[in-house]
Amino acid sequence: MKFGIIGAGRIGKIHAANVAARADCEVRFVADVDAAAAEALARATGAAVASIDEIVGSAEVDAVAICAPTDMHADLIEKAARAGKAIFCEKPIDLDAGRIRRCLEVVKATGATLMVGFNRRFDPNFAALQARVAGGMIGDLEIVSITSRDPGPPPLSYIARSGGLFRDMMIHDFDMARFLLGEEPIAVSAMGSALVDKAIGEAGDIDTAVVVMETKSGRVAQISNSRRASYGYDQRVEAHGSKGMIRAGNVRETTVEFASAQGFVGDKILNFFLERYAAAYRGELDAFVGALKSGGRPTPDGEDGLRANLLADAAYLSWRTRQRVAIA
Repeated sequence: MKFGIIGAGRIGKIHAANVAARADCEVRFVADVDAAAAEALARATGAAVASIDEIVGSAEVDAVAICAPTDMHADLIEKAARAGKAIFCEKPIDLDAGRIRRCLEVVKATGATLMVGFNRRFDPNFAALQARVAGGMIGDLEIVSITSRDPGPPPLSYIARSGGLFRDMMIHDFDMARFLLGEEPIAVSAMGSALVDKAIGEAGDIDTAVVVMETKSGRVAQISNSRRASYGYDQRVEAHGSKGMIRAGNVRETTVEFASAQGFVGDKILNFFLERYAAAYRGELDAFVGALKSGGRPTPDGEDGLRANLLADAAYLSWRTRQRVAIA
């Protein structure tokens, strides 16, 4: 299976390397506005540099991986769909729900295959937890708790174009909540502040937030986000039910512990998302390629991307109005 990689930045390098490492896949072309970045990634993966139009129009390309900036995603999805390519796109499809809907209409009309990169579903720990919850290990699910805290905030220049914490950072947790709950949330309540960097607040965003969601049956999901965690990249999930609780904790640098009279001391948790979710990125590529080979439809798909975005929109409305917001 031959891939065209659109975007040779940080995430493009991850996906390109994972494609190149497979015996059944090949990186055929790489495109990026930064010619040096495109050339470096092409050399690293044995590919050629090409323009976006050349990639989309090439008969040699079976699938495209869209790793470009967010404001290009929807246009690139439509272009690739009309060209008959299978599409893997990093989240989000767009920051505007209306634009996402129009994009998905093109995907539907062309019959294109689209997978959206909510990679955390494929983290081995979170995937195992979800499977055990779905299998009834904890009985009737009642509460899902998700903690996601970054080691530090991104540059202010990134905040300005990111769509804000709910659409940029917590959107992964909205998808994870849906993945675990097994039901769609019908209402969202959000609270947030700029406690890490006042400049983020001055830019109109927040860096510290808590969201509570509920489903029609009464299940509850709570999400905690922060742009600062002095101890590393904090990623935890817990599910509570009628028969007990199950949780997936942080991944540490090693499993080594030192014990003394003062207690047990272990190594730090991983400090960056590319390390923490390396296996998840490989897992989502496995799912994408596997679905294409079998003729199935990969998930998460465009509808999952839209629903996560709608939850982010509801969270922003709730935060601004300080009111519970119902989801249509």
